[in-house]
Amino acid sequence: MSGHGAEHAAEAAAKAELDALMGSFMDAFTNTGGRPPRLHAVREVFIPQGLIIMNLPEGPVVYDLDTFLAPRQALLTDGTLTEFSEWETAERTEIFGSVAHRYSAYGKSGRREGTWFEGGGRKTTQFVRTPDGWRMSAMAWTDA
Repeated sequence: MSGHGAEHAAEAAAKAELDALMGSFMDAFTNTGGRPPRLHAVREVFIPQGLIIMNLPEGPVVYDLDTFLAPRQALLTDGTLTEFSEWETAERTEIFGSVAHRYSAYGKSGRREGTWFEGGGRKTTQFVRTPDGWRMSAMAWTDA
């Protein structure tokens, strides 16, 4: 391949890896049909020092992986949140060498305490290429 062709192929491979990471992240919370959530996947797609930030009108709530996962594990396994799933509806990814950024729109649905809901929001995710491949380093989200 010529220089430009090789560059395009490398970027396409990186984009495919980033797509897979986001898919694994979104799928980690799914508990439809009685399937247990796969929250361990969040640790697999993030660097250990990763941050996840929920941006609320009253200000951001910043989590490390432990403080993010613990309450979600409870919600998704104690019957509070059932038939839950979330999925990307649109994305724009920019790759700059060994760092990348993704803007995502997402949908979500499920039952919270027995009542059906549907919603969505926006996520912005930063990625870094590590010796073990691409990983998420930070994510911020806001519900619509």
